[in-house]
Amino acid sequence: MAEPASPRAPVRHIVMWNVAGDTPAERQAGITAVKHAFEGLRGQIPGLMHLEIGIDESRASHACDMVLVTEFENDEALASYATHPAHLAARGRLEGVRVARYQVDYACPTPEGR
Repeated sequence: MAEPASPRAPVRHIVMWNVAGDTPAERQAGITAVKHAFEGLRGQIPGLMHLEIGIDESRASHACDMVLVTEFENDEALASYATHPAHLAARGRLEGVRVARYQVDYACPTPEGR
């Protein structure tokens, strides 16, 4: 396993979801809701340096519907994000929309390691 990030190293936080819905229209509505909820966090979370949402185009059976890629200044900023009221409100609005969730957090590579 990799060593934990130092408290001062930037951290990348990646979350992948599948959304609920029995029809393509219901699934698209869920994707749109998740996208808008998380994009609305830009500028509200201290230490959040980057946020992007990607929506799967492959339609592969093993693919997730969408991904959130964020970068935080350090571990403390990521920990604060987890309990930040704006983040908790976004999560609350999406209760039942996201049906599967996968997450990876890791120290961002240094320029020498890229």
